[in-house]
Amino acid sequence: MNQDGTDRSRRRFLTGAVTVVGGAGVVATAVPFLSYWQPSARAQAAGAPVEVDISKLEPGQRISLEWRGKPIWVFRRSEDMLAKLPELNDRLRDPESSVESQQPPYAQNETRSIRPEVGVLNPICTHLGCIPLYRPEVGSVDADWPGGLFCPCHGSKFDMAGRVFQGVPAPTNLEVPPYWYPEENRIVVGEHQDGGAA
Repeated sequence: MNQDGTDRSRRRFLTGAVTVVGGAGVVATAVPFLSYWQPSARAQAAGAPVEVDISKLEPGQRISLEWRGKPIWVFRRSEDMLAKLPELNDRLRDPESSVESQQPPYAQNETRSIRPEVGVLNPICTHLGCIPLYRPEVGSVDADWPGGLFCPCHGSKFDMAGRVFQGVPAPTNLEVPPYWYPEENRIVVGEHQDGGAA
């Protein structure tokens, strides 16, 4: 009876050990297999859509990400920032965003966005390709500064919708990449809502 009890204990131990080792083996095999289906960093940089969570984005804050090797900024505008946009129209080179290649049709509006409070821009200056400084605070560049993006290379200025001011070297507004909202607080940059790639 003692030997029979020992054999059962040993059998249970061996069965448990084989189950644990087998389970670990299945997980070790499954993880690389499943990760194979996720786009690599190289594929994302080459153009795969990038998803970003904006649930914690407060007014005035921005999130930086990369798509197709370019920087993309996602930022939240306050009510005051939105109220200032129409007041700037007479100081802007293209307030209506009439150059179609600068934004998708759904962003050809005053805020250049799907939702007025959330902006999505490629912040590469359209003059010589510098990255502007994000300066949403009124007066943070000079006494007349309404808030927006300021390019330190040659002084180009853009409002909080990425629209270029008159009298600066940049010829056109900043580019708005294709994007959409799969959920309330998630943005997919790099494709349109119908799944069409940019």
